[in-house]
Amino acid sequence: MMDWLSLLLPAWIMGTLLVFLTAPLGCLMLWRRMSFFADTMAHGTLLGVAIAGALSLPLWMGVTFLALLLVGILWILHDPRLPNDALLALCSATLLCSGLLFIQHIPSLRPELLSYLFGDLLTISWADLPIFALVIVGALLVLYKYWQAQIQIAIDPDIAASEGIHAQWQRLIFMLLLALFTVLALRAVGSLLMGALLVIPALTARLLAHSPKQMVIWAFVIAQIGVTVGLWSSAGLNTSTGLTIVLTMAVIFALIFTMQKFKKLA
Repeated sequence: MMDWLSLLLPAWIMGTLLVFLTAPLGCLMLWRRMSFFADTMAHGTLLGVAIAGALSLPLWMGVTFLALLLVGILWILHDPRLPNDALLALCSATLLCSGLLFIQHIPSLRPELLSYLFGDLLTISWADLPIFALVIVGALLVLYKYWQAQIQIAIDPDIAASEGIHAQWQRLIFMLLLALFTVLALRAVGSLLMGALLVIPALTARLLAHSPKQMVIWAFVIAQIGVTVGLWSSAGLNTSTGLTIVLTMAVIFALIFTMQKFKKLA
């Protein structure tokens, strides 16, 4: 039993810490209709992993570099003539294909490809937790400082601008926070499932909440249940932690959605 706890406890603590970012960022992403951005950023992490492997650097360096580079690219490509979702689809497909192609030519990375794609929280050790905790606390402090401005822009950018809020600056802050999230979440759910970790709890919370504050709280609760049940289930069923966590959250969404539909019909 103690062996199981020593393996699962740091992974669960890491998942719990990550949820503190997942809930508010996921809600902001839905309010700002930027769900595609998370997937684009997540797919780009594979290329970051490949770059780090090729240069024999720590993986977090490659992923951080790629995340910041992607923010810069999207900042430069921002153009009223080009729809955001189309630009994100272009970047997402390009980065994912480039990352997979690059990894195929780096033999040392191939055995761990599934871990990069779908994550493995069980690789988290006690030594990793203090660094992760400090980064997450820092990100939460930034988010807290600009939270009201982010909500105002999500509700009505024109009114926010008339009140002196710089929309482009807030957009950059939001993208940088999402970039930081992708660096942290790579170990948890992998590059293919990061978007789901953000979107599913926020989407489920939208069915239950009647205010922005309630939505963030519900998203936190749902994400926490998903991480806890998914992690311990994956250990018992010997399945991928990232896949099990996301599927657990999807089941919660399906149950709540179905119950609400039946209530309306009753």
